[in-house]
Amino acid sequence: MPDDNLSAILYKTGDLRLENRPIPEPQDDQVQIRMAAVGICGSDVHYLVKGSIGDFVVKAPMILGHEAAGVVSKVGKNVTNLKVGDRVAIEPGVPCRYCDFCKTGRYNLCKTIFFCATPPDDGNLSRYYCHAADFCFKLPDHVSLEEGALLEPLSVGVQACRRAGVTLGSTVLICGAGPIGLVNLFVAKSMGAAVVIMTDIAENRLTKAKELGANFTVQIQPGQTAEDTAKVIEETLGQSPDITIECSGAESSIKLAILATRSGGVVTLVGLGPPEVKVPIVNAATREVDIRGVFRYANCYDAALALVASGKADVKKLITHNYKLEETLEAFETSRTGAGGAIKVMIHC
Repeated sequence: MPDDNLSAILYKTGDLRLENRPIPEPQDDQVQIRMAAVGICGSDVHYLVKGSIGDFVVKAPMILGHEAAGVVSKVGKNVTNLKVGDRVAIEPGVPCRYCDFCKTGRYNLCKTIFFCATPPDDGNLSRYYCHAADFCFKLPDHVSLEEGALLEPLSVGVQACRRAGVTLGSTVLICGAGPIGLVNLFVAKSMGAAVVIMTDIAENRLTKAKELGANFTVQIQPGQTAEDTAKVIEETLGQSPDITIECSGAESSIKLAILATRSGGVVTLVGLGPPEVKVPIVNAATREVDIRGVFRYANCYDAALALVASGKADVKKLITHNYKLEETLEAFETSRTGAGGAIKVMIHC
């Protein structure tokens, strides 16, 4: 068992370093975890490249990583739900548990939530990490630690599809076939969507989407207008989708989401791009297209784990690249550039 705590620390834009930090000791309600698998999320890359996401700005050195799983190595004195040796997935957001949002079950909106690798909170791309025991989920023996790490993006899909109202027989358009688009494909299908059509600019991602169960794919061509793409989608389906889940954050794609969705339908915005975008809001209003936001997730990890454990969501197929913790800088470069058709890059701690 390693006795160092090698950690991936972002100092500022473009400055990611591997350094040793002290091994943390668990508080009374926490467990210490020997980290095993940490996926690189688009937000990790965004902090590295841009130094901020919206109002969240990197002002002090911060450990990256929040798609994570590991093995319990110590338990705090109040912990009864876990023991040393348990393999756990880590839900990275720990709310206050006291405010109205927490009390009503929408704890993702808690104003004082601790969230791994969101400034100023450290993440868990390190050898050892301590976390609230009630936000750690014990993995069944047949679920791997890599799959446990991928419960985090899968939970985003659960939240998005719940917010969108996906149900038996739904026709769903998913804009963007990156990791978040693909987990939404898994969840939409498992919730009863009859048809899922996916768009992207990259052919390799659409090939992966077909492999994972998308009924149709549409590759966005350079210079193609949102109006034209909406027509292609309608012609392909023979109708307009009831629900659109927008996972790219690109202004053109949000516009497409609104124009392509049938009147009376729902657009759910998952991807985060610029803070302000120009969209056809009057078109949405006059056709009663509901626009709903998604921020992380709440009470979704149990469902995500059930999807993986039952085989309904084969998230292992998202992993295209594997690196050791010592190779973190190389791993981030692969994720940033998409080299070698990268979809999900996994770091083994």
